[in-house]
Amino acid sequence: MTQVESTGLLKRFRNTPWKFQKTFLTPLKDLPHFVATILSTHESIQTGCVTVDQVVFDPKCLSAMLAKHSLSAQITRDFSITAHGRVEIAELLEAALSDSLEFIFVPTPKPFVIYADHDEYTTVYANTKSNLNSVVRPLLAQGFKTDEDYERRL
Repeated sequence: MTQVESTGLLKRFRNTPWKFQKTFLTPLKDLPHFVATILSTHESIQTGCVTVDQVVFDPKCLSAMLAKHSLSAQITRDFSITAHGRVEIAELLEAALSDSLEFIFVPTPKPFVIYADHDEYTTVYANTKSNLNSVVRPLLAQGFKTDEDYERRL
């Protein structure tokens, strides 16, 4: 894992005209399965970057994960960390989803991005319907719940 500077990543995310989105209720008691399902949708994902938008409560899980990887940092707005390889990516995404954070998750390559909030909603964004469906359909097939009436405004 490597800590990186976000260099305007949040601003670029908000300025991107995302055409498609679907919001899921974040299953805190089933995060490993939720994250594994997301990552299984695109075997080509090599890295994943989490950039913090807002820290609501002390991010204990993310802090513990950083310590495990001999990284120490103040987790504040615009803090970014990149995970390399599927195991690290899953660990990073699970830790971020476990904490009361608002953040974006950007995989590389980038067929989709995720915005998660402290209210336990995870929104998947994509610029094509097929890229969105490539993540949404497997999540629905695994029984994860959507909030059909929710549309995130950036």
